[in-house]
Amino acid sequence: MNALEVLVNYGPWILFIVVFLEQAGIPIPAIPLLVTAGALAGAGKMHVGVALLVPLFAAALPDLAWFYLGRSRGGKVLGLLCKVSLEPDSCVRSSENLFRRYGARTLLIAKFVPGLSTIAPPLAGMVGMSIPTFILYDTAGAFLWIVVSEGVGLLFSNQLESMMTLFDQAGEWILIAALIGIAIFIGHKFYRRQQVLREHRMAKISTAELKGMMDGGQPVKIVDVRNLLSRETDPEGIPGAIHLLFEEIDHRKDELPRDHEVILYCTCPNDISSARTALKLKQHGIQRVRPLEGGLDAWREQKYPTERIDLPRL
Repeated sequence: MNALEVLVNYGPWILFIVVFLEQAGIPIPAIPLLVTAGALAGAGKMHVGVALLVPLFAAALPDLAWFYLGRSRGGKVLGLLCKVSLEPDSCVRSSENLFRRYGARTLLIAKFVPGLSTIAPPLAGMVGMSIPTFILYDTAGAFLWIVVSEGVGLLFSNQLESMMTLFDQAGEWILIAALIGIAIFIGHKFYRRQQVLREHRMAKISTAELKGMMDGGQPVKIVDVRNLLSRETDPEGIPGAIHLLFEEIDHRKDELPRDHEVILYCTCPNDISSARTALKLKQHGIQRVRPLEGGLDAWREQKYPTERIDLPRL
């Protein structure tokens, strides 16, 4: 059985599995298969309805699961996604900024943006988006993604058989080349991740040490560096903390003392946002600054007190 026969006989199942896994968070690119499905439909070897509805259904199932997880587990879900991301700081921050700016419309483009496709559904759940609104925009975005991808394949449907013949003749080499390309991409991203973590490695303060300083009346400035959406979806913080965005440092640095400790906290893996902010503050001459090890999550695990943050919701 050659490659074309495999796709004709098992194409819908392969299409469903690959799209489902990609939307579930597994780094398997679905677009090449969608393009192939479009070519099969254009050549009359796959029903158009199957080519459209199978991936739409496959994407909807994990999206709904992520949506409900975001609604019930909140920031812990994003923390999990960020832990397995190859870009620990930007994976959630950039997605949250997009979602805050465009709201439900973000779902229309989410599947075209690497990383955002998986993060957008739990974010929608976190901000309290209604189920009908989520289903409407998520389905519309998935349908647009499928139509555009399969439309590209439709343009090359006349060359389908010759392309499959080429694949049969040089299939092993094509597969090896694809695997090498994927390995190089992942290797580069992994190297960049380790480089970022090394650049932001610094001395931290434990939750017990910070609590001892607060109870002992020692002068300490506590700074919440979570972005706005994170605070709005998790409106609690360490008592007495001020809120400072990384982007605000240049014009708010004078609010921070230079003669005693400044402690930063976030809710991101490896405390990367706190470390990133600390490095920038050091560049501005604020040297007595340390990230809180484990951030707000570690503080809560010790059952230390928190206070509610009054911030407007989206």
